[in-house]
Amino acid sequence: MKTRIHLLSIALLLTASLSAQKIFTRTGYVKFYSEAPIENIEAVNKQVSSVIEIGDGSFAFLVPIKGFVFEKALMQEHFNENYMESGKYPKGSFQGKIKDIGSINFEKDGEYQATFTGTMNIHGVEKELTEKATITIKGGKASLNAKFNLRPEDYGIKIPAGKRDNISEIVEVTVKMDYEKK
Repeated sequence: MKTRIHLLSIALLLTASLSAQKIFTRTGYVKFYSEAPIENIEAVNKQVSSVIEIGDGSFAFLVPIKGFVFEKALMQEHFNENYMESGKYPKGSFQGKIKDIGSINFEKDGEYQATFTGTMNIHGVEKELTEKATITIKGGKASLNAKFNLRPEDYGIKIPAGKRDNISEIVEVTVKMDYEKK
């Protein structure tokens, strides 16, 4: 129930009538990279929706799990069926705030360091997360870039003992969003 309410609030935030104080994207980018002894694994998702409320710093993004594309189709199949159980957990999400939103001038070109904090929901597990991001303003448009590490184990994603050399204990996540005003 809590997850449904969480996803519903993100959906409302993403689909609400956007005022001049909100910026959004429906084509955000999330990549994860796992470096392991047997082989490196990388997947990219360009179907990410995100919104920032400039006034109070509210920030959310929604990631369709089946939107991750791998170099090898078999990896993608195993990711969705065996690890992420994307039929049961079709979306990942983050909902929180950009803590230092007041220090970002969305009207002036520049690069601003920011900290976002909130709740990450992956595989039905919610965890508090605080990470750094760079927000760049150029020509009146904002972009957000962040890179951080997650542990699949922290989100209830089980890696069988026989596959531990195939998948890293820590996965590097890259987030890139180019926002628009509406």
